[in-house]
Amino acid sequence: MELTVALRMAFRALGRNKMRTALTMLGVIIGVAAVICTVAIGAGASERIQTAIAEMGANMVWIEAGGVNLNGVRTGNGATKTLILEDVKAIQDQIPIVSHVTPNVDGHAQVVFSNQNWYTQTRGVSPDYLYVKKLAVERGTMFGQDEIDRADNVCVLGRTVAKILFLKDDPIGQTIRVANQPCKVIGLLEAKGQSATGQDQDDTMLMPYTTVQKKIRGIDWLDDIWCAAISPEMVPVAEREITDLLRERHNIRLGKADDFNIRHPVEIANALADSARQMEALLASIASIAMLVGGIGIMNIMLVSVTERTREIGVRMAVGASEEAVQMQFLSEAAVMSLMGGAIGLVLGMIGSILIAHFLQWPTTVPVSAILLAIVVSACVGIFFGYYPARKAASLDPIEALRYE
Repeated sequence: MELTVALRMAFRALGRNKMRTALTMLGVIIGVAAVICTVAIGAGASERIQTAIAEMGANMVWIEAGGVNLNGVRTGNGATKTLILEDVKAIQDQIPIVSHVTPNVDGHAQVVFSNQNWYTQTRGVSPDYLYVKKLAVERGTMFGQDEIDRADNVCVLGRTVAKILFLKDDPIGQTIRVANQPCKVIGLLEAKGQSATGQDQDDTMLMPYTTVQKKIRGIDWLDDIWCAAISPEMVPVAEREITDLLRERHNIRLGKADDFNIRHPVEIANALADSARQMEALLASIASIAMLVGGIGIMNIMLVSVTERTREIGVRMAVGASEEAVQMQFLSEAAVMSLMGGAIGLVLGMIGSILIAHFLQWPTTVPVSAILLAIVVSACVGIFFGYYPARKAASLDPIEALRYE
């Protein structure tokens, strides 16, 4: 009953100074809205990265050509020429926990069709690439071992390349030019969209690795080998066995560095997720400063209110109001201001999250925990910063308060 009376009096007192009340709540409104938007962006980024991890395959192992040491000068990754097709066959034959393996020969080429052209990534792979990278052919077909053995000029296009070269026409069966080589389009990959790092995964084309080696790049080695373990739990074992096998095949003595790198792309994605979480925490901590400023504003205005209403407090105490009742009245005013500011900030934050998702094409998610946290923090800010003014009001001497001018 006493709390109900205190709340009713709090709303009445705040209603008498609407502009001051609104300006006082502004810090809390901005703080809560900023925190909600920050959490929504961070949660959306984490969700996007987890989706990317699921799409790329948690059981994937990537073997990359390493660097070389020439007279003490180390080159970057990809400089060695020691990854060869026989390494792929050895992994297939000698490591049973690797279910799929594909060579990879990277390149970039200008592709031309009619009066349209585009500079894109060419990947020379085998059919196992689709399984390892969790891809699918939407229309047409994937090339097979026969096309690889003959180094046929065939390709499967990503959605971006097909859209730019053919506009609305059907690409299947058409012949394009890839680095001055005529190439028949036999398939179209399903759209994948952007990766977790913002890269367009559809801006690519697949060709038999023999075709890229012999006719596009003019090499006999591989840039990478992509593998898939039989399960995510077997990835560490697969990495160790692949390392031992390749060191033996490349005649690398004990104590010498590998001439290749083995990476687990999921680890890279998890590192990105950790970075996103750290950035989210940093931005949220910066946004929470506005909450602190809002709380100080509430305390400042409540102290002014206590001074202005000293005679009112004296009258209340003279007619029998207890210190607890007076303290509850002012504490209720502070809590109501903070909660109202938090509620408005919550609505603005959710609207802001929707606008960010719409205009910036960035996925946002507002967790229920963030909503509850905003409400709890708003209440705590009001109670914490309102306690001192409320305590000061309750400790006034009734006689001195009545004499106050």
